[in-house]
Amino acid sequence: MTTPKRILIIGGSRGIGAACVRYFAAQGDSVTFLYRNNKTAADALAAQTGAVSLQADVSDAAQVNAAVQKAAQAMGGLDGLVVCAGVAQIKVLNDVTDEDWRKMIDTDLSGAFYAVRASIPELLKNHAGRIICVGSMWGKVGASCEAPYAAAKAGLRGFVMSMAKELGPSGITVNIVEPGVIDTEMNAALDDETRRALCEETPLGRIGLPAEVAELIGFLASDKAGFITGQAIGIDGGFAIGS
Repeated sequence: MTTPKRILIIGGSRGIGAACVRYFAAQGDSVTFLYRNNKTAADALAAQTGAVSLQADVSDAAQVNAAVQKAAQAMGGLDGLVVCAGVAQIKVLNDVTDEDWRKMIDTDLSGAFYAVRASIPELLKNHAGRIICVGSMWGKVGASCEAPYAAAKAGLRGFVMSMAKELGPSGITVNIVEPGVIDTEMNAALDDETRRALCEETPLGRIGLPAEVAELIGFLASDKAGFITGQAIGIDGGFAIGS
């Protein structure tokens, strides 16, 4: 029988993050998740799952530090960290403003840095733990009209590899999952023609589900994944094959 774990999910009120909250709660784990603005969605998810929700802007280091400490105190420690928070934007580079760039890097890359840094002291207490970050296949292959997003996710990939080497001697594994096109709010703005084109480019011929990504993350957070670290694992229906 697997011992219940204490899991903190960064960006858990919607999409892949919410699917992770549901997955870990269903496993009997103690779950706390952070959300930025959508209190209504966060409260509803907390009521459905029994998870604890905390408001924090992941682009603000002080807020992340305080939230991680509060989560660890509430759960009596920390066994796993899942970083899902992220924003996306579709623009040609000439239209990307300095503010657009800063928001993307501050949320998708710096937010992960703040969360991991704040969580390390708690994980070190047990000389064990799991860190899983949610990247993107675009961080591997690049994306037209999404250069800042691709850059942030590529940076996250390098950050994960570095932390796997740094934290491995302390018994902490660090991995990144790189989803393809997933049926989330982030992709809801895509028109039908674009969605069909993306399905056609995907060998499996369909868009992925948040729950499928959560299953992979759940495995990487489990005891069965104790010898897996420093890996970038695609869950993209084969979209990035050969890249």
